[in-house]
Amino acid sequence: MTSFPVIASTLSEVALESFVQEKYNLTENFHCKLFRTGVNHTYFISNDETQFVLRVYCHKWRTTIEIEEELRLLNLLKDNSLPISYPISDINGNFIQEINAPEGIRYAVLFSFAQGEKMRFMTNETCFAIGATIGKIHNITADEKIDRVNYTSDVLLNKPYDLLNSFFSEELSEMRYIKQISKKIEESNLFKSPKGIVHLDIWYDNLSVNKDNQITIFDFDNCGNGSLILDIGYFCKQLFFIESDKNEYEKKVESFLDGYRKERNLSDEELTLIPEAGASIFIFYLGVQAQRFDWSNIFFTENYLKMFVGRIQNWMDYYEAKDNTI
Repeated sequence: MTSFPVIASTLSEVALESFVQEKYNLTENFHCKLFRTGVNHTYFISNDETQFVLRVYCHKWRTTIEIEEELRLLNLLKDNSLPISYPISDINGNFIQEINAPEGIRYAVLFSFAQGEKMRFMTNETCFAIGATIGKIHNITADEKIDRVNYTSDVLLNKPYDLLNSFFSEELSEMRYIKQISKKIEESNLFKSPKGIVHLDIWYDNLSVNKDNQITIFDFDNCGNGSLILDIGYFCKQLFFIESDKNEYEKKVESFLDGYRKERNLSDEELTLIPEAGASIFIFYLGVQAQRFDWSNIFFTENYLKMFVGRIQNWMDYYEAKDNTI
């Protein structure tokens, strides 16, 4: 009987275990465990002493060139002794594996494991360390480019709106707000500020903190070219919604920015662009959820749009009110 076609699959842990053992010459005591499905699928490959992370890219999510450029960036950062999760080559020196999944070719990459813990509620010291780590990374990536997406206003604002418009009426107040705030962001100097290669997804879920407060950053799947302040604005925006006490938020943001400035200069003009930078990435990720509806459809509703856009509005209103008190 011919198998019915699929648009997405979850690969067998047992089959991947054998596949990885053979490709990387790992002993039979290494086992494979599915950790998370999402935009890509993540598996842990481990024995009692060593752990790796296997990312299986979804079908047609990234081209081989895009993945190669991501890995080239990671190896550049690794060569400069920066704390990131880096790719592991197989016994033939290859970093990228091809898997013939039911829906078509999927790519897989084995990464080093980021030692430490995910820390949602961070101390001032941890925020300082994260800022310093991003500053060091930006010192390497400033004024550099890779053969990946350029995070222009069209990519961060206009295309996401069009994708959302496939699901939601432009008459919704949330859709009108996205259009309104996108226009304000486009008219700012965000896309004229200093550029380089950006991570675009630095928040507590994509970094590990060890007992000595050392930071390891991972998941560079959305890396590309754009204004460096995007990485700073996005981290601050995530911190904004973690810290309900805004006095604590301000202290932690200042610690984060102090850490960054310890390693790299941050102009006054760039600092004024933090609200626009954070909001633009949130709009972008709404577009990703619309683009990857096969992953996001369990929560992609008008209520979800209202909640998500409400967060963007709260963030922008907070900084507007703050500016008015200065």
